[in-house]
Amino acid sequence: MRCQVLSALINYCLSINQRLKNEKPMSFYPPERTLMGPGPSDVNPRILSALARPTIGHLDPVFIQLMDEIKELLQYAFQTKNELTMPISAPGSAGMETCFVNLIEPGDTVIVCQNGVFGGRMKENVTRSGATAIMVEDEWGQAIDLNKVRDAIKSNPNAKALAFVHAETSTGVMSNAAELCAMARAADMLSIVDTVTGLGGIDVDVDGWQADAVYSGTQKCLSCVPGLSPVTFSERAAKVIKNRKTPVQSWFLDLNLVMGYWGSGDKRAYHHTAPVNSLYALHEALTLLKEEGLKNSWARHRLNHLALSAGLATMGLELLVEESARLPQLNLVGIPEGIDDATVRSDLLNQFDLEIGAGLGVLAGKVWRIGLMGYASNPTNVRLCLAALENSLIKQGLAIAGGIAISAANAVYNK
Repeated sequence: MRCQVLSALINYCLSINQRLKNEKPMSFYPPERTLMGPGPSDVNPRILSALARPTIGHLDPVFIQLMDEIKELLQYAFQTKNELTMPISAPGSAGMETCFVNLIEPGDTVIVCQNGVFGGRMKENVTRSGATAIMVEDEWGQAIDLNKVRDAIKSNPNAKALAFVHAETSTGVMSNAAELCAMARAADMLSIVDTVTGLGGIDVDVDGWQADAVYSGTQKCLSCVPGLSPVTFSERAAKVIKNRKTPVQSWFLDLNLVMGYWGSGDKRAYHHTAPVNSLYALHEALTLLKEEGLKNSWARHRLNHLALSAGLATMGLELLVEESARLPQLNLVGIPEGIDDATVRSDLLNQFDLEIGAGLGVLAGKVWRIGLMGYASNPTNVRLCLAALENSLIKQGLAIAGGIAISAANAVYNK
């Protein structure tokens, strides 16, 4: 009897396996989420539509015209006239690596500021380039201490560059890019600036700062799809790249080669097959930014941040970054004692199709990162987030008067 049951079970499993083999593969349809984490952010429907336009060749004269327009639009977004401005065909981490492998050579010294995860990644890029990293470390959640940087520059006058994160994605902290770039220039050092979370959401003034190398990402405040990294280099940085003593360690990211493709004129040298449809999307994202205007975009991010923070305060949720250093597009929220981080985020995702971010590194389990980036930075999303959080926190026993968070946000909007 036992053998008969086992045989029947084996035959049943084999029949299921055969049926699965015979079934046609199905297309993938993701759920529709509201993305209010540290990125990616919600993508504007106009940008999604741009992705579906007919693919053309990456050396097509029409596409080369589009490349020129993207360059001009990026110059607008970065507030720069830098000739060496383009999107790298890979995400923001590749933009970071592009800056370091092109500017830094074996034996160089680089002063690296770290007040979160991404300063640590800068250090990795320095050491993998064969250079020495001099670390200036600050507590996560605080802006870079300018006095510490001054001391590091004095102690290392021969350093080639000062590298720092303007908008730290892991903590929601904004550091003083203008002062840091000025210190670097006064010491005849290059400045390397991470503004992956900054571009489009706050003032990124490359020419005003006299920054030398700046990189960003498309999936944050530009509300574009992930996978591209806008970069811009000053004339001073471009000369350093051209006069290197050693070859750039990355063939793909070697700007001396890439500029043959992203340079000027009708004739472009083949370097790699550009992500054509993603570049359609970036063009549309930058067009939307220019239509709104930089200052209007910054003001919108600021207003929605104020409304969100007002609502969070009514629930007893604290923003952990000092007000003067807060990124309006990325809010670091302390998790109340007794509240389970993962349960709240799971509730939001499964009940409200809403994603917020967890803490990283030393902040894991202690904070939420709530993004208000690009297309996702709007009053509807602010109200959804507040209502969803209120619902989940009440379920976990937190004493909250229902509805007051949205009322507080509305008061900000109605001023």
